[in-house]
Amino acid sequence: MIRWAALAVVAVAGAAAAQSAYFDARAAGQVGERYDGYLGYSQTPPGAQTRAQTEALNIRRRALYSDLAQRRGVSPQEVGITAGCTLLARVAVGERYMLSDGQWRVRLAGQPAPTPDYCTGG
Repeated sequence: MIRWAALAVVAVAGAAAAQSAYFDARAAGQVGERYDGYLGYSQTPPGAQTRAQTEALNIRRRALYSDLAQRRGVSPQEVGITAGCTLLARVAVGERYMLSDGQWRVRLAGQPAPTPDYCTGG
């Protein structure tokens, strides 16, 4: 199941390549990855350009998750959560992320990438 979600992540990451305001906001800790495969605002929502880029990325993700879900016979939420496992594993030191408990965290130097139990089967 993780393998097809990884394809979704590659497509999503490629779509973000031209989103400089989004990347700046992510580096500043205003935007982060969520456990459900979507981006969220970890602080007060950033400026209009960043919000627009972030929402556009979430719309692309939603469309991709829906397409994959239909092809695999699962729900879009399942695809999103599975993609979230891969996306969380790519959170860099200093970036913010949210696990299923709804709390925003910052990945600190020396910490491994966040990996919820359901991502490893544990």
